[in-house]
Amino acid sequence: IPFLCLKKSTIPYSHSLYYHFPHSDQIECTKTNRTMLRRTLALTVARNKTVQIFRHNLPLLRRRRNFSTTGLYGIPHLKSPNGFQSFVDEAIQRSGELVSYISTKPSASEIMRAMDEISDTVCSVVDSAELCRQTHPNREFVEEADKASMKINEYLHYLNTSHDIYDAVKKAELECHMLSEETQRGIKSLRVDMERGGIHLCPEKLDRVNKLDIEISHLCRKYNENIIIDPGTVDIYPSSRFPKNLHHLVKPIYKSKPSLTKDLLGSKDTLKEKGFRITTDSRTLDSVLQLSSDDEIRKMVYIRGNSVPHANVDVLQRLISARHEQAQIMGCGSYAELAVKPNLASSPKVVMSFLLEMSKMVQEKSTEELKLLSKFKREKCGQAGGDIRPWDEAYYTTMMKSSVYKLDSSVVASYFSLSNCIEGLKVLVKSLFGVICHKIPLAPGESWDPQVLKLCLHHPNEGDLGYLYLDLYSRKGKYPGCAHFAIKGGRRISQTEYQLPIVALVCNFSGSRNPSAVRLNHWEVETLFHEFGHALHSLLSRTDYQHFSGTRTVLDFAEIPSNLFEYYAWDYRVLKTFAKHYSTGDEIPQKLVESMLGAQNMFAATGLQRQIFYALVDQTLFGEQPLPLGGSSSVVAELKRQHTNLEHVDGTHWESRFSHLLNYGAGYYSYLYAKCFAATIWKKVCKEDPLSPIAGSALRTKFLQHGGARDPSAILNDLVPDGICKYYDGGIIPDISSLCEEMEEHQ
Repeated sequence: IPFLCLKKSTIPYSHSLYYHFPHSDQIECTKTNRTMLRRTLALTVARNKTVQIFRHNLPLLRRRRNFSTTGLYGIPHLKSPNGFQSFVDEAIQRSGELVSYISTKPSASEIMRAMDEISDTVCSVVDSAELCRQTHPNREFVEEADKASMKINEYLHYLNTSHDIYDAVKKAELECHMLSEETQRGIKSLRVDMERGGIHLCPEKLDRVNKLDIEISHLCRKYNENIIIDPGTVDIYPSSRFPKNLHHLVKPIYKSKPSLTKDLLGSKDTLKEKGFRITTDSRTLDSVLQLSSDDEIRKMVYIRGNSVPHANVDVLQRLISARHEQAQIMGCGSYAELAVKPNLASSPKVVMSFLLEMSKMVQEKSTEELKLLSKFKREKCGQAGGDIRPWDEAYYTTMMKSSVYKLDSSVVASYFSLSNCIEGLKVLVKSLFGVICHKIPLAPGESWDPQVLKLCLHHPNEGDLGYLYLDLYSRKGKYPGCAHFAIKGGRRISQTEYQLPIVALVCNFSGSRNPSAVRLNHWEVETLFHEFGHALHSLLSRTDYQHFSGTRTVLDFAEIPSNLFEYYAWDYRVLKTFAKHYSTGDEIPQKLVESMLGAQNMFAATGLQRQIFYALVDQTLFGEQPLPLGGSSSVVAELKRQHTNLEHVDGTHWESRFSHLLNYGAGYYSYLYAKCFAATIWKKVCKEDPLSPIAGSALRTKFLQHGGARDPSAILNDLVPDGICKYYDGGIIPDISSLCEEMEEHQ
């Protein structure tokens, strides 16, 4: 969807927004990897904006809606499941009126106003339908949202291939030099994004691009279906070999076992031996590799989990080929070039330079960490234990952290009741931004679950800033991860009126539905702060155009706020303001936080090295073609040999379950970019006093309020003038020195 809605980091099911957990090389659910499991649906490349000049009333462009009427998410149409039909029909009708207006070639400012209203109208349907599909417990609502999503995406295809719109945008670009910088940026991005969809191509090439879009969508769907259909299984006998604390993850099975006594008597009776069937989906694989003391079980589970679904080896190769052909039609040498071009990095060459620099930076430290782990294994197993094998790393890492830091996860969790953590978020916005975050009642029909909370962000001088729904508890059929969903983007409607952003923060915390009784482990706290960083980016942005609202910016820039706010989940000065013991009310002890940090950083270089490896795989698979003999698996094996310290197990093909190759195709490096930028911002803006209003003012006025409306490099250099970015071969690379210093401090 070139310009009207969201596209990056999503699986293109008819251009709908999906997310799937990746399955990585061994446990892939360590803390480092969990960060990449998170996704924000609004983390995409909708880079448009509309004009900020409102000298003309233009009644055609002003259809105001009354959101006081009760309906799902406060949308009047959505009082019932059938309301999605009228919602999408009205959006299409209104957009059609605006397209007709645009085709008359009005002024550049009016074209942009109309384009932004189209985008706002259509994205309201897309975003609300997606949130409903992923979280609503009522099947009728989900089914109607699915129909609405399909219908609006068909209409989006029409909009994105409209030459009336394209011609008007080109005219506007020629005339916009007297308009604001933001408007000029928006008009240019409209034209560029439409051309990324192929509208400027001859009919034959455009037809082929559209067919490839359909093929790519089908392949992405098939890839994910295969993961569900064939998660892999391993049967373990006898059942006593499997740890009791993991029995909830497995299914009991039985096999016949002849009875010696009965055989001597000539009986045909047999005994039933009990075992367990382990399904090697990524979550179960994670748990078994961390907690099973049986080397052979870990080995079997590792190999099986990294060898399924075999069908995806072919699906992935076909996806790589289809994306490569599409990129070549668009005039690019590779899909990586097409995907990276709009980003800060600007080219695969710049990305690879950054990744290789990062790989070199972590190599020595990660080698030391592996030696330490190998020594620990030998101490536990004797010299016969040997080196660390791929199925050993998670188990001995977990054991060594526990041994050194004596951490009890239940003790840590006792300080992080969900209600306390929500209060912590409120403390954060009050201290940093002077913003009060308070609970407000939901109207009948507005909510989709009784436990959903609605918060309003209010500034004493500025008034209400936006609204945040919290849907935090796991339930059957709900989207399985943690995510930030956009519902309504912020935009300026007139000189005196602003459309407030509305977002939802979705998590899956288990346990009681009483927030005081739910206690989070610390990685869940970090996840909550990460997603809250995305939410604040949306809620505090004040762009004139909804296309630039909040996280609607380039991919390798949009993850910076979420990575930055993870630091707040680890800083004792912040934690002591809300992390209180659930029964005594005592503040979390500083020594406990120091132990948590020690365990967290014990194998930090290895975790970072793993992320670098994933990003290198992603860039290489979608880079120059054809791939070497042996296809994707040979690429993975060679990159693993060059850039990690663990062996590749022949016959495994980890990449067949790594869904980020779909969602983040050639963009997985963005997490590492954001991590480096966030490290520098933390060090130079926030670390001295993380709750300082001065730091908060800088974050808000120089970064968050701009969303995607300013050039990302200008935002970064304004916030941290002294060297946060490096310029290389036409692109931008983050300075890695702050991240390096963090790793050295923790040695």
